[in-house]
Amino acid sequence: MAGLVPGETLRVLLVSISEDARDDVAAALADRAGDHRLYWISQPDLAPVRAGDLLPHVVLVDDELGGFHASALISQLVARVPQAAILALVNPSDISSARQAILAGARAFVIKPVSGEDLLVALRQVLSGRAAAREEEPATAEASRIIVFCAPKGGTGRSLLSINTAVSLHQITGQPVVLIDADYAAPSLDVELNLDASRNIADLLPKLAALDASLISSTLATHASGIRVLLAPLPTGVSYSISLPHIQQVLAWLKRLFPWVIVDLGLPLDETAFAFLDGADRIVMTLLPEMGGLRNARLMLDQFQTHGYPEDKVWSVLNRANMRGGVSVHDIEERLRLQVRVQVPDDQPLATHSINRGVPIVSSHTGSAVAKTVEKLARLLIAERPAMAPAPVADAAQPRRRLFGKG
Repeated sequence: MAGLVPGETLRVLLVSISEDARDDVAAALADRAGDHRLYWISQPDLAPVRAGDLLPHVVLVDDELGGFHASALISQLVARVPQAAILALVNPSDISSARQAILAGARAFVIKPVSGEDLLVALRQVLSGRAAAREEEPATAEASRIIVFCAPKGGTGRSLLSINTAVSLHQITGQPVVLIDADYAAPSLDVELNLDASRNIADLLPKLAALDASLISSTLATHASGIRVLLAPLPTGVSYSISLPHIQQVLAWLKRLFPWVIVDLGLPLDETAFAFLDGADRIVMTLLPEMGGLRNARLMLDQFQTHGYPEDKVWSVLNRANMRGGVSVHDIEERLRLQVRVQVPDDQPLATHSINRGVPIVSSHTGSAVAKTVEKLARLLIAERPAMAPAPVADAAQPRRRLFGKG
């Protein structure tokens, strides 16, 4: 829908004590609003707190709240979530309620019972205002790519590969790259990049309703390679829970500001993790050539299928591909029904040296086999954006085989 960043899910919060109103709004949105989520709260006094948690794009406030004044609630919501568009739902015989709602800060009103056409027109009007407000921001959202690195278990080199791919993308394209530490159970990018972790995503959570480019930039760490990094807090240092709407809001902003958004995603695959995966243009699964990890990888791929991800959304990268006693690439592809796109050679001493020094391999050992393989992966990702692609590498492109699917 106009006014949303491409790939962003429309979040609508309904404040009403009436189940009929909830059903009417749900039906009105179902066939007309595209990708959306409707949240309903029947206790008006809790609505401002709930809105602060959800960060909705639109709040619908029923004018009949069982003795609670709708106009007073609208004023509270305007203060709590100033970027949300607030619409009043009013009875056709009580236009005075509509007038009071507008004076309190509502952007528009919709007559009850809610019809799909009336609601759609109102949504388009208020969301177009959001789009106009962004005209002076960097226009990168449509071209931006979100690449999520994930793994079926720890120890696959996921963080090492996400770091080096981010740096390699910046080196090749010269464009801004932001790397996100989304392993909230066991964050590590501050150590692996030798960064000060005093500022991280937890600093943004209380201010998500008033995000802007300056606030985000002040929260990002800057690495010597030139990439920016959004660090994760220590698991014991999170005073705000990180929810799906929070992640969607942060990702939407980063897509506006950076052509490349690289995510180092941890386990488990909970709602927050799927917020990153849902927004990804490419999912890169890192593997080791061992049977235990491959079993977990197959289970992870099944989860991706359950969530409706296209077959070609997931790439597999085999780390330590030539390790002694490892499972062959042919057997891995047959077991996972997924092509291995890139094979990273086994160089554990170099990987350990890089992590302990906090210096990416593609910066310190540019001639190593690992660095050259990471560059190959970066060029494959760049090749998906022809307008950005540098001179191609002769062996970068590989013929795809349709191996991901049920069977």
